[in-house]
Amino acid sequence: MLVDTHCHVHHEPFDADRDAVLQRARQEGVQRFVTVGCDVQDSHKAQQLASQHNDMMCTAGIHPHEAAQAQTQDLEHIEELACHPKCTAVGECGLDYSRKEFKKELQLECFANQIDLAKQLRKTLVVHVRDAWDDCIDLLKQRQDGNLRGVFHCFTGNWDNARKALDLGFWISISGIVTFHNATTLAQVVAKLPLEHLVVETDCPYLAPVPHRGKRNEPAHVHLVAQKVAQLQQQDLQQVLQQTGNNAQQAFGFSTDNS
Repeated sequence: MLVDTHCHVHHEPFDADRDAVLQRARQEGVQRFVTVGCDVQDSHKAQQLASQHNDMMCTAGIHPHEAAQAQTQDLEHIEELACHPKCTAVGECGLDYSRKEFKKELQLECFANQIDLAKQLRKTLVVHVRDAWDDCIDLLKQRQDGNLRGVFHCFTGNWDNARKALDLGFWISISGIVTFHNATTLAQVVAKLPLEHLVVETDCPYLAPVPHRGKRNEPAHVHLVAQKVAQLQQQDLQQVLQQTGNNAQQAFGFSTDNS
C-alpha cells in the first residue's frame, strides 16, 4: 500500500485541478491520503474534503506558527473536529523556533494541550518540529505514559533526534527532502532507520522531490520518496511499499479496502 501520510490537498493551490491531482496519485498507486489541518478553519476544510473521498482521512490541529493566536475555544473546536469519524489524528502541532519572532511559551502550552488531547481521544499525534528538538522531545517524554503514539512529520533531524523519536515509540515520516542533493545527513539517517518505523509523505503542495523540485508538489510524487527510501535502505521497492503501508495503516488506523 502506497500512502501519502501528510498532504494538504485541501489548500488553495489545488482548487483549480484537485480532482485531476487525486486521480494522478491513484494512477501512481496511492491508495490512501491523509490531508492535514493546521488551524481550526483549515482543519474544517480538511474534514470537508476527506468526507467526499473514501480513500482520504484528515487531521485536526493547531500548527506552532498559529499557536500565538490560538484561543481557548480553538482547542475546543479542534477537539470537536478530532472526534469526527474521518479524523485520524491530532495535529499538525509541535514546536518551531525557526522564525525570528516566536512565542516559545505559547507554543509549548498549545503543543502540550494537543498532546493531552491526542491521548484523551486515543488518536495519533502528528508532530512538526524545527529548531526545537530538545524542548519537543522533553515535552513528549514527560507525557509518554504508554498511551501516546505519534508521527514525526517531514523528518529532517540527525541520528540522535531519530533515536530519541524511536525511543518514544513514534513513527518517522520521510518527505521529498530526502531526494535533495544537499540532504546528505538525512540520507545517512534514513539508511540506518528501521523500516518498521518509517512512513512516507509529500507535505504537498510544498517540498516537491527531485526531479520536480521548485514546482508544486502533489500526492502522486510520494512514490519518488518511497523509491529513494528503498535505494538508501538497499531494500526491494515492493518491500518498502508493503512495510510503510502497513506502518501507515497502524499509525492512522484506516482499513485496506477504501471503506
